[in-house]
Amino acid sequence: MDTRLLLISHAATASQRAGRFPSDDPLDARGTAEAQAARARLALAHEARVFTSPAACARDTAAALGLNATPTAALADIDYGDWRGQRLADLANEAPLQLAAWTRDADTAPPGGESFSQLVQRIGAWLDAPDGPTTSASTCNAANPAPPAASPQTHTVLAITHAPLLRAAIVHALGASAQVFPRIEIAPLSVVELRHSRRGWTWWPAATR
Repeated sequence: MDTRLLLISHAATASQRAGRFPSDDPLDARGTAEAQAARARLALAHEARVFTSPAACARDTAAALGLNATPTAALADIDYGDWRGQRLADLANEAPLQLAAWTRDADTAPPGGESFSQLVQRIGAWLDAPDGPTTSASTCNAANPAPPAASPQTHTVLAITHAPLLRAAIVHALGASAQVFPRIEIAPLSVVELRHSRRGWTWWPAATR
């Protein structure tokens, strides 16, 4: 059976809007409202297995979308190491060379953190694992869900996670170099659709209302 995987980036947090690196921040009222408003336009399948990053913002987004999701360590945000919670503007003054290298080189990691190349390996291992998203589906609790956009021989999986994870999943699906990551932009509450068949993973236009 083929798999249709919808990767959804969580709603924006107050820290993101303030230009800070994430530090397991929950959604504030604005982020929750934005996620609830997005619920009507996202093509949530009637039957789907639902995963989420363990981060508070991802779990809050899943709840706002009306989904009962299973936290999964492989969907955790990229590890920002010593930069967790710090302002981007401050790091631009204090460590400009390190920050510049991190934004351009997929093999460069924040101090004590994870590089984008390592993230691609992590999400790739989850995508391709026998107990990953290609396993059989179970039912999700989504209010007024849209019908599946794939054939009856395709099961749908939802994953609420972080923008870097969506970038990394695209890179893995395409078999591309991790160095292309600066050219992929993912906004809050974006949807990336991947499908798995005998050909492996492919990237599809995400079906939203």
